[in-house]
Amino acid sequence: PGLWYEKAAAGDRRLGKVVTIAKSKKFRDNHGKVLLEGHRLIKDALEAGAVPQTLFFSTVGHLKLLPEAEIKRASLVKVKFEDIKTWSDLVTPQGLLGIFSKPDPAKMSYPAAQLANSLPLLLICDNIRDPGNLGTILRSAAGAGCEKVLLTKGCVDPWEPKVLRAGMGAHFRVPIISSLDWESLPTNLPAGTQVCVADNNDPGSTSLPRGAASAPASPTAPVKSSPKAAPEHDDEEGAAIPVQHYYEDWARAPVAVVVGGETQGLSPAALGLAASTGGRRLLIPVVPGVDSLNSAVAAGILLFEGRRQLLWRHKQEDGRQKLPVPG
Repeated sequence: PGLWYEKAAAGDRRLGKVVTIAKSKKFRDNHGKVLLEGHRLIKDALEAGAVPQTLFFSTVGHLKLLPEAEIKRASLVKVKFEDIKTWSDLVTPQGLLGIFSKPDPAKMSYPAAQLANSLPLLLICDNIRDPGNLGTILRSAAGAGCEKVLLTKGCVDPWEPKVLRAGMGAHFRVPIISSLDWESLPTNLPAGTQVCVADNNDPGSTSLPRGAASAPASPTAPVKSSPKAAPEHDDEEGAAIPVQHYYEDWARAPVAVVVGGETQGLSPAALGLAASTGGRRLLIPVVPGVDSLNSAVAAGILLFEGRRQLLWRHKQEDGRQKLPVPG
């Protein structure tokens, strides 16, 4: 009741074209709009304050599961389920698609429970190009209570459909700042942030994973840029970054963790930023002969270890404050 919608003819090619175009990065960049699919994702987006432009649905029942006040602002178009199946990227389409204005992290209303459990822990993604990996990483960042996620220009677009699917609603639980260059990235970090990097190179090992930056031979050995390093990063060579195991003490508020891409590994700029902030290279030891961990797995391990350390430290400080004053 109270909702007006348009009924599209079956097989209307114009609508199919709209959805196809809406999936492209060019459309997202030029028009500032994103395509969302499924009840959970669209409901999360609406509750976080994302602005709907057009909603395509196969039955009126789909609309009853969404907040009426929010969807009144959108153009509502009823279409045949067969058409949605043709447009959908899902194995089992739900019959609901939406075109939204690209969300602005500064204007979003993140869930109260998420904000209450947020920690001074940030994640920096360095050239993460696999959509499934990035979505999984964002999900871990939301689960660990990250304050925000920063994506460098080399990362895949976080609003690509595959990233959204793998993120399982994380896009509307944690602020995501994308397309940052390394020069402007530090301005998005809280003052005094220590930047640590995920390191898959064991100093005691002679083998190096493909595309990774050279591993230091000792905890204070100089970090060398990888052969593919850009000339502008030459001045960062020779920066010493201590190496330690990820489960040793490193998370002091505020702290940021950098996770490198699947093939390139950590960029020289990431290592330079870590060195300049007194950060650490965090080693996740694996059984000899096993290749480096998947980026998403490494991010999950480090973020939840960072969360554990920050909460433990907070508890320790809390306990000291409650001690009775002598005399």
